[in-house]
Amino acid sequence: MIDIAKHIQVAGGKKIYFASDFHFGIPDYKSSRERERLVCAWLDAISKDAQHIFLLGDLFDAWMEYKRVVPKGNVRFLGKLASLTDAGIGITVFTGNHDLWMRGYFEKELGIEVVKHAVNVSINQKIFHIGHGDGLSSMEWRYNLMKYILHHPICQWLYRRIHPNTGIAIADFFSRLGPKHKYKDLKMKPDHKEYQIQYAIQMLKHQRIDYFVFGHRHIPLHRKLLNNSEFVNLGDWINYNTYAKFDGNLMTLEKY
Repeated sequence: MIDIAKHIQVAGGKKIYFASDFHFGIPDYKSSRERERLVCAWLDAISKDAQHIFLLGDLFDAWMEYKRVVPKGNVRFLGKLASLTDAGIGITVFTGNHDLWMRGYFEKELGIEVVKHAVNVSINQKIFHIGHGDGLSSMEWRYNLMKYILHHPICQWLYRRIHPNTGIAIADFFSRLGPKHKYKDLKMKPDHKEYQIQYAIQMLKHQRIDYFVFGHRHIPLHRKLLNNSEFVNLGDWINYNTYAKFDGNLMTLEKY
């Protein structure tokens, strides 16, 4: 039996939307502000027919919540999310590797569901396996060890003892080191070297999944896998401004 975290039946004329990797905060204030305005314009545009929006992580290049402090900025984006949930549009946010320290602010203040691992969601009886897409393979053991440490409650408690001015600055410094922020010519590797593809292929040996939907790789891709399953990587909003849409029958990868 497949473990289903959520069931959604798409109403007539409504759509389900997916996006990820906005990375607000880089490479500089001006560029990030322009990207924030673009994302908010996209959210306005899809609000006319959106029933549910899945945001698959790395919305911010560095996000850390303290008990009484959240990172400064991005108020237009946060306010837009609040207005959408107030209007009855469901939003689910998956934590990414850059914004994994979400600790209640989105749920309490914005009415948003936050999920910290990949899950199966049934949409019109189609099974979607959705997550940020990082750390899926045992071959990434160094990364997974680091991720385990960063997720550990004791480590987070200790880090929050650091003043937010220092703690957020440290996180911001390390978040900028990855190559995804710097190159426009990222390409998918052969299937046997792509952890997300290998993860999907292994899952399909044991259960039916109609759609795998991930972010993290920053490379927009929509392709067939085994048994009529489809794989979607959402790309990013640094170089591509891409998102996916499901109308109840068909999944498409589109550009805004």
